[in-house]
Amino acid sequence: MTGLAIDDAAWASAWRVRSPADKLLLSLGLVVCALVLPAWPGSVLVGLTAVVLALGPARVPARTFGRAVRLPLAFILVSAVTAVVEVGGDGIGWAPDAAARAGSLIGHALAGSAAVLLLATTTPMSDLLPALQRLRVPAAVVEVASVTYRLLFVLLTSLTTIREAQAARMGYASVRGSYRSAGALTAAVLTRSWDRARRLQDGLAGRGMDVGLQVLPEARPSSRRFVAATVAGLAVLLAVGVAA
Repeated sequence: MTGLAIDDAAWASAWRVRSPADKLLLSLGLVVCALVLPAWPGSVLVGLTAVVLALGPARVPARTFGRAVRLPLAFILVSAVTAVVEVGGDGIGWAPDAAARAGSLIGHALAGSAAVLLLATTTPMSDLLPALQRLRVPAAVVEVASVTYRLLFVLLTSLTTIREAQAARMGYASVRGSYRSAGALTAAVLTRSWDRARRLQDGLAGRGMDVGLQVLPEARPSSRRFVAATVAGLAVLLAVGVAA
């Protein structure tokens, strides 16, 4: 089965053995700092902290972390453009404070995204979902996240199988053929994934599983040193960001 690069990085991370609650505290604390501190230098410090922790102590591959940032970055840039465009009686133009507004939006969003990716690249979903249940997150939210996670693997498996078959038949030998094959690939992946998901649900219901799938997480006690270092580090970030 084709795996997700972020999921593989989480399983191989040096922080895999740490308590999910400790990593949640760190990531959520960084997200809060990214929201409340000014873009300069607060968001920059938060983003750098998340990247350094991911590539350093957590030992997440730099290539994996960089590729994971690309999609959020594209979304952030598009959002920044739409936020600084002003429509008035004279037509479309830039807002008076376009540069400052775009910089603030990009800074806050990138810092928050880096903090969330720190959690995603160090904590597998099999550890995160039980932790969310223990934190009393609504069961419906946890179940939706669990189903979405499983469907990602169904999508990736279908995508890889169909694309390999198309490539073996020279489906991407020309530009026109590539467009046609890409359209057929999209349609086939969606229909096949929906069918496999429906059959999976029917099979589980037939076995009497009318509740969410359960996992057996490993016991990972919280580290007082890690929590103390996290609280102290977040306090320093807040103090530096406010003072600046």
